Amino acid sequence: MAQHTWTAVDHYFDGLLVEEDEALLAAAAATGTAGLPAHQVAPNQGKLLNLLARVRGARRILEIGTLGGYSTIWLARALPAGGRLVTLEVDERCADVAAANIARAGLDHVVEIRRGRAVDLLPALTGEEPFDLVFIDADKPSNPEYLEWALKLTRPGSVIIGDNVVRDGAVVDPDSSDPRVQGVRRFTELIAEHPQLTATALQTVGSKGYDGLILALVTD
Repeated sequence: MAQHTWTAVDHYFDGLLVEEDEALLAAAAATGTAGLPAHQVAPNQGKLLNLLARVRGARRILEIGTLGGYSTIWLARALPAGGRLVTLEVDERCADVAAANIARAGLDHVVEIRRGRAVDLLPALTGEEPFDLVFIDADKPSNPEYLEWALKLTRPGSVIIGDNVVRDGAVVDPDSSDPRVQGVRRFTELIAEHPQLTATALQTVGSKGYDGLILALVTD
C-alpha cells in the first residue's frame, strides 16, 4: 500500500509541476530498452537537481555516474550560455546510450562524457576550472574517494550532492555487511567531520521507493 501511495503522489505532483518533454521521455525509454538498470532519478528528482543548479548559478557541473544520461539532461539544461557539464561513466554501454540521449536532447555541445573508472578520471580534472556543483551517483563503496576528489575540484560556494544515501533505511545499521551501506556511512561521516562542509540529508519516498540524498555546501 505504501509504495502504491508514494507512486501515486509522485505522479500527482509530476503532472502539475514537472514537465518531461520528448527528449527526457526518450532518454528514460532508451535506458530501459538497452537493458540498463532502472537507477536513474525520478522526474521530480531530476527537476530538483535542475533547480538546485539554477539556484546555485552553476556554470560548471561534474556528474559522477552517467547511466543513460537522464539526470545529465536535467542538469545540463540548468547551465547558462557558455556552461559546461562533465560526466564520468565506467560502463561503455551506458556511455553509448547516454551519448545518444544527450545528442537527441541537443546538448552534446554542452556535455562531455569521459569514459573509465571515475577514480582514474578525476585526477585529470585538477588542472581545470573548479566546479560549482558535483552530483555523485555511482558505486557507493567509492563515495568516500569521490568526496575527497569533489573537495579538490570545487571552491567555496560549490554544492556537492550525494544520491541514494538512505538505502531503504539500511544506512542506520553500523554492522551492515553491504559495502554500499558502509560506503554511504563513511561518506556521511567524512562530510560531518569536514570543517569546510555544512550539510543536511533528506529521506525521500516516491516512485523510486525509499531512499534519500545528502546536500553539502563548501564554505570558506
